Amino acid sequence: MNTLTKAMNILLAASCLAGCSFNQAIHIQVSNPIDLDRNNEFIEVPMQSLQALALKANEQFVVLDVENRQVPYQVTHDSLLIFPVSVASKGNAEYIVTKGIPDSIATISCGKYYPERLDDIAWENDKAAYRAYGPALQANGERAFGYDVFTKSVSEPVVEYRYKMDIDTIMRKRIQQLKEEGKIQEADSIGNAISYHIDHGNGMDCYSVGATLGGGTAALMVDSCIIYPYCYKDYDILDNGPLRFTVKLTYPPLIVKNDSNVIETRIITLDKGSHLNHTEITYHNLSQDVPVVSGIVIHPENPDGYECCKEEQYIAYADSTNNTSQNNGVMYLGAVFTKSLQNTFVQWFQDTEKSLHPGALGHVLGISTYTPETTYTYYWGSGWSKGGIAGMDAWKQYLKEYACKVNHPLQVTIK
Repeated sequence: MNTLTKAMNILLAASCLAGCSFNQAIHIQVSNPIDLDRNNEFIEVPMQSLQALALKANEQFVVLDVENRQVPYQVTHDSLLIFPVSVASKGNAEYIVTKGIPDSIATISCGKYYPERLDDIAWENDKAAYRAYGPALQANGERAFGYDVFTKSVSEPVVEYRYKMDIDTIMRKRIQQLKEEGKIQEADSIGNAISYHIDHGNGMDCYSVGATLGGGTAALMVDSCIIYPYCYKDYDILDNGPLRFTVKLTYPPLIVKNDSNVIETRIITLDKGSHLNHTEITYHNLSQDVPVVSGIVIHPENPDGYECCKEEQYIAYADSTNNTSQNNGVMYLGAVFTKSLQNTFVQWFQDTEKSLHPGALGHVLGISTYTPETTYTYYWGSGWSKGGIAGMDAWKQYLKEYACKVNHPLQVTIK
């Protein structure tokens, strides 16, 4: 799984002088400090470190495990070599970087901007898919603040196909024509066949966001009131597979206390194999400390399905989906926090608020303090009962272990 390699300790043992040829393999030792097995967890190694030791710029190379098998890797937009490692409880593992031709690998973590669907940014990996709403949606007056979540039951990318099917203009015109002719049943049949709100064998969109934080969005909070971010204003896709997707989103100005031009920037990263997105948030032009919450909406279908766990640094919710009669299964939402977490709690909507948040009861929240000119980091994401999550207990265990790994990162030594 993807852990917080941003916090990883990377040690350089300079066993080779800068500028030497790549005749000598680079050995990467990975140490696991905790009593949990770490399987297919991504590490990050600065390319500059490898080039300083032996790797020439633009030279082809492979990553090998101790069995001399190639390990898939990606070089990211910020010049990091990332690849999955497996390390036993409190154990060590070694990988080798050496000259060679890498095998081709399938793209798993990827995303796209969809102007044809109101400026959605949607992305996915082999576990789930997500979207953030854009300027065109905000311009039409729809109130949708948080992240949306798509379920998946297959490993290959499916989101682009779902969009293409759902917004097929020819089929949509045909549906409208049939309705005008009074052929409602036939129109509905075609509509169901192309809708991504129905599972056609790979998952679907069966999650309600509305005027809430949705599936794990962060927001500033003043006097116990959430300052909801609206749709993003600008975007930049930084990494687009095969193993990592990264997007930078910038949001319109917010008014926060006496600051009238607070600009939020989010960098969201999703790696292959991870149920959670790694997210870094910065609020520019903020002049004082402000509480920041990360939350998951609680829906009426399962008002008691939440879990708050300050000690183990996660929140969780079992969502019954927005159309339970369709046998949609259960969606599991969660967020994991670093040691900056101060508390977890549920905030229910008061009677005066309910009309502003139709179809929602409140949020399960984790709260920290945001200090100006710093970065707030947390993790959020989902699983599905039809996509490998056995139940709420299994989901909570996943989040608990993820939080432990986040706060005890793998240690990497380059030799």
